[in-house]
Amino acid sequence: MLIAVLATIVGLAALAWSADHFVSGASAVARRLGMSPLLVGMLVIGFGTSAPELVVSGFAAAGGNPELAIGNAFGSNVANIGLILGITAVVMPILVHRGVLKRELPFLIVVTIVAWLLLADGELSRLDAAVLFGTLLLQIVWSILEGRRNAADELAKEVGRAPAMAAWRAWTSLLAGLVLLVLSSRLLVWGAVDIAERLGWSDLVIGLTVVAIGTSAPELASALAAVRKGENDMALGNVIGSNLFNTLGVLGVAGLIAPAAVAPEVVTRDVPFTLGLTILLVVFALWPRSRGRISRREGASLFVLWVAYTVYLLLTA
Repeated sequence: MLIAVLATIVGLAALAWSADHFVSGASAVARRLGMSPLLVGMLVIGFGTSAPELVVSGFAAAGGNPELAIGNAFGSNVANIGLILGITAVVMPILVHRGVLKRELPFLIVVTIVAWLLLADGELSRLDAAVLFGTLLLQIVWSILEGRRNAADELAKEVGRAPAMAAWRAWTSLLAGLVLLVLSSRLLVWGAVDIAERLGWSDLVIGLTVVAIGTSAPELASALAAVRKGENDMALGNVIGSNLFNTLGVLGVAGLIAPAAVAPEVVTRDVPFTLGLTILLVVFALWPRSRGRISRREGASLFVLWVAYTVYLLLTA
């Protein structure tokens, strides 16, 4: 048991470190290869911050633990909204002033509903996974085309402000981050599954809690860094992009690797809670009385809901 706990802790720490270096290296290499700032930004925010969820869920599905992959996807979405945005808004109210967020927030609700309907039959089939992953590709293409029409795109500006990196350092960071990302994900999955078995917890619960919190570490680091820079509104954009990628990409990849049965509580408890929290976020972000921001009180309420949900999962495990 002690070895499994240590493996999980080491895996989580290495996962956060490797994801950060992988994203930095990938961004620098892509810019040196001539990719546009907008495209780099989409890949960094979309794939980069969700790389831990993607790799962990892929290994979990391939290793015969599909519930861990499904729990990781929805658990990370709940943690992104309740834990990350909740804490960020408590530290500093989050501004909502970019039109792209007003388009993507409602789209996130639609995507969550679609995933709910696809899983309602109790199965994540390859057809379901193909629909989800195909939607992700279409969404990325649409976002890039939409961004090109906006000459003052904030995402491109943000990427353009990133410090330059020497070629050798960029490639080293990319490759080292990628290798450690894979190794730490394998270690984390092994440790988490062993803990779940010894405590009598299901793979679903361990995925919704321990693994979800761990794989959301890059988003938390990004959000806190944005607060320190006075760019706390970027935290909302990162979370929306990450949640879209988790629902469409992580579930899609896991289902394509290994179709799986879906536990009834996913359909009756976890997806509805994820949807409800997402709708509440939309209300907080877009409601006229909010004056275009998520306040400290609203952030605290998101955080309390996340804590209550997590405690409930552990108590009923």
